[in-house]
Amino acid sequence: MRVFFDLSLRVKLRISGPDRVRFLNGQITNDLRKASTSTALEACVLNAKGKLDAHLFLHSEPNSFLIDAETEIGKSLQTRLERYIIADDVQIDDVTSQLSIFHVLENVPDLEVAPKIVTADRFGLPGRDIWIDSANREKVAAQLSTKFVLSRDTETEVFRIEQGIPRWGRELTAEIIPLEANLEERCIDYGKGCYIGQETILRMKMSGQRNKLLRGLVSLDNSPLRPKAELSANGKASGWVTSAADSRRLGKQIGLGFVKRASNSLGSRLEATMPESGYGPVAVEVVDLPFVG
Repeated sequence: MRVFFDLSLRVKLRISGPDRVRFLNGQITNDLRKASTSTALEACVLNAKGKLDAHLFLHSEPNSFLIDAETEIGKSLQTRLERYIIADDVQIDDVTSQLSIFHVLENVPDLEVAPKIVTADRFGLPGRDIWIDSANREKVAAQLSTKFVLSRDTETEVFRIEQGIPRWGRELTAEIIPLEANLEERCIDYGKGCYIGQETILRMKMSGQRNKLLRGLVSLDNSPLRPKAELSANGKASGWVTSAADSRRLGKQIGLGFVKRASNSLGSRLEATMPESGYGPVAVEVVDLPFVG
């Protein structure tokens, strides 16, 4: 897929100070030692109940770490992290306006401006982030456009849904535990030291129980799905739709949604409705993710 993605609007925080490793490892769900100057680490920040405060990517610099997260998180991520700086010698600086990010799913072509290249799996596929000073953003975008096509926001959203990747503000909210959103393999390290919210994650891991699970949804009559539509099985509430798309690659109307344990087996048939708007019922089938291998 010869496209490039413009991720420049993502929030970017630089974490520095002599206690930065100890501090960050106590905040994130993944093992900070996996991050390097050339490889990004995907992780979550949780509250004491194990629910999401943030979902982010992180890589190291010689004397700091760089975090990037969805625009919607805004200042809340910095505020959340700063709340736990007590005796640690750590500084957190918002560098969003100073840095830009592009992302490609193949090798980065030669560019006139020397970028920083960081390997990152943002769409369930190996990819590379291109970090540059914001002053060079337009120049680098023009150079990338000679080799790739810029993925528009609507196209990127369809691609994300096809790949089954949860996104902050859609699937990822303050009411969700990472294991419910299929983030265990990508974001959780069970061998690292303690972090906030760890007890909930360990209990869920040991029990093997998830009250709900992020699943793929396919419209059986090709009627469009709608985010926030309620899912039901035999008249009983079974979950809700979080994202929806018209997938040209699949030739189907698809969506992502959280489905309760009693109804989330693959192949289960549900109905999607929004009673207050007159939408539905739309028959859907529960499928595995990603939609596209």
